[in-house]
Amino acid sequence: MDARDILTDAAGRPLTAIRAIAELITPDNLNAHPGGHDNSLAWLLWHMGREIDAQVAALTGSEELWTARDYAEQLGISEEGIGYGHTPEQAWAITADDPDLLIDYLAEATAGLQEYLAGLDAGALGEVIDTNWDPPVTRGMRIVSIIDDAAQHAGQVGYALSIAAE
Repeated sequence: MDARDILTDAAGRPLTAIRAIAELITPDNLNAHPGGHDNSLAWLLWHMGREIDAQVAALTGSEELWTARDYAEQLGISEEGIGYGHTPEQAWAITADDPDLLIDYLAEATAGLQEYLAGLDAGALGEVIDTNWDPPVTRGMRIVSIIDDAAQHAGQVGYALSIAAE
C-alpha cells in the first residue's frame, strides 16, 4: 500500500458516510436549517460535490462535472461558485428538491478524485502546485485538503440530521 492507496481510500469515506444516512435525507428536510444554521443539508451536499469537482478539474485541467453533466440545470442551482465565503443569504439561496441527485453528483465527483489518484505518479504528491501560501501547497496537501473538507461536511450532515430529528 502506498500513499495513493491511502488517499484513494480516504477520498471515498465521506461519500460512504453520506450513503449510510442517505435514506434519512428527504425532500422534506433537504432545505431545512437545523438550529437556524445557514448551511442546510442541500448546501452541505452541494458544497461537498462542488469543492471536490472544482478542485479535481483544476488539478486535471478538465471541465467540471457541474457544467459538463448539467448538474446546475438539473438541480436548479444557479450559483457558479463552490460555497467558500458564502454570505448567509447566499447559503440560504442554495436549495434543491432531489437529495438523490445531489448524492449522485457527490458520487461522480468522488469517483473523479479517485480516478485522478489512480493515474497519479506517487512522486507527484510532493510537487508544489500553489505558491500563494506559506508554506507552498503540494499536490498531496491539496488532495488532503479536499478530502478533509468533504469529511467534515459529511459529519455536519449527520449532525444536522440528528438535530432535525429532535
